[in-house]
Amino acid sequence: MCLRLFVCLLSTIAIAAAAASRPNILFIFSDDHGTQAISAYGEKRHLINTPNIDRIAREGIRFDRCLVTNSLCGPSRATVLTGKYSHLNGFYNNTNSRFDGSQTTFPKLLRAAGYQTALVGKWHLVSDPTGFDFWEILPGQGQYFNPPMIRNGEKVTFKGYVTDIITDESIAWLKQRDKTKPFLMMVQNKAPHGEWSPAMRDLDWDKGRVYPEPETLFDTYDNGRGLAWRDQDLNLAKTFNERLAKLVPPPSLDPEQRALWDAYLGPRNAAFRKAAPTGRDLVRWRYQTYMHDYLGTVKGIDDNVGRLLAALEAEGLADNTLVIYASDQGFFLGEHGWYDKRWVLEPSLRTPFVVRWPGRVKPGSTNGDLVSVLDFAQTLLDAAGVQAPADMQGRSLMPLLRGEHPKDWRTSFYYHFYEFPTPNRVRPHEAVVTQRYKLAHYYGDVDDWELYDLKRNPLETINFISDPSYAEVIQDLKAELARLRAQYHVPPKPPRSAHGNLPFPGEKLN
Repeated sequence: MCLRLFVCLLSTIAIAAAAASRPNILFIFSDDHGTQAISAYGEKRHLINTPNIDRIAREGIRFDRCLVTNSLCGPSRATVLTGKYSHLNGFYNNTNSRFDGSQTTFPKLLRAAGYQTALVGKWHLVSDPTGFDFWEILPGQGQYFNPPMIRNGEKVTFKGYVTDIITDESIAWLKQRDKTKPFLMMVQNKAPHGEWSPAMRDLDWDKGRVYPEPETLFDTYDNGRGLAWRDQDLNLAKTFNERLAKLVPPPSLDPEQRALWDAYLGPRNAAFRKAAPTGRDLVRWRYQTYMHDYLGTVKGIDDNVGRLLAALEAEGLADNTLVIYASDQGFFLGEHGWYDKRWVLEPSLRTPFVVRWPGRVKPGSTNGDLVSVLDFAQTLLDAAGVQAPADMQGRSLMPLLRGEHPKDWRTSFYYHFYEFPTPNRVRPHEAVVTQRYKLAHYYGDVDDWELYDLKRNPLETINFISDPSYAEVIQDLKAELARLRAQYHVPPKPPRSAHGNLPFPGEKLN
């Protein structure tokens, strides 16, 4: 009996030692969180302090050029899971795509290697999650107040604020996990996605602050820019509706919440209606309202990131947990007069990405290399000692996390946005991106090329495609675009389903 107990004890110790040799992974992912709204990024137009997200960067590494493959929620999430571009994982848009859960994902591979896997929060891939021991998701976009959720296939309901609830459920899972195994915990916030509703406690969080306007708030889309710029439908001047402006309340509020909502929003809305601003005054009012609400939801995220970090410490997990904070893409916070994402332009293309891994990542590090959400799957597999499939299209960031700078690291990046015409009439386009240049091709009912030079024109308000001094640059970038298309096995023409099965204006159908 004693021998059996001794063998059992040795086995338990061996399992625990194996778990300790591989990091736990806490992956915190938000929706539409631009780098402009994270103070660790030191943007000139300082909008908000985010001390808890900043802490991850301060105790780890901040990546300054993390790019997305397709600046849209569902497609970006599919890329994170699979390590593949939209044309290979099959999820092109939010209109009619459905994630094929039978394909290989990094959570499945971690689970097969002995990890516990859990996901709580926004999913937005239509089909049910696969590869998770536990999942609890918001149906569709989810709602900010009193959200219904689906827990392992069963409907559940909650009272409260969605960011708090996602964190509550994530911490509850951490506390009841199997402590003999390493874990992957994916905490996926709805915020700060529209309609940007702060928690009730944060309705007056900024005390009426007047926010600095972006230099391009009243962009006129001239300087050689094409129809794509002028025909979009995501601007503060004409698209910003009453729901986004909080002139009408969310339908999911209970009576107590509605009373708090009316107490704060009632006077604000009455003042707006009395003033009845028009023209630029109306745009300015919408911008200030947008910043108050959007950044209020960011405050809620940051507060809950603090709760998650505290939970790791309380469970004794902080030293052996790799913590990531990122978003599915960036977001326009008034630049070019816009909200939303979709474009290859910097506010939309760049996503925040900070990583803390005690003992493995030097605190206070920064990196300016071209990295991507495409790299997340291979990076996390590499960190766990799991071989990544050969058909994943990214690259492990482990050398960069160690402070190394591989000579063969990518110097160009391929981007492709598909969804058109609904909901925002942003033309489909593909692009090649380097540290300085972007060459974009808008296609469908147009055939426009645009060249952006981030060194000469960081605001991206000039199309240099017709400037003869850039002829060689354009030739080189077109060759690089063709090379990347071949490298990533991009088909000559995307399927109609990539654009929502809708014809382009003027297109003749066979």
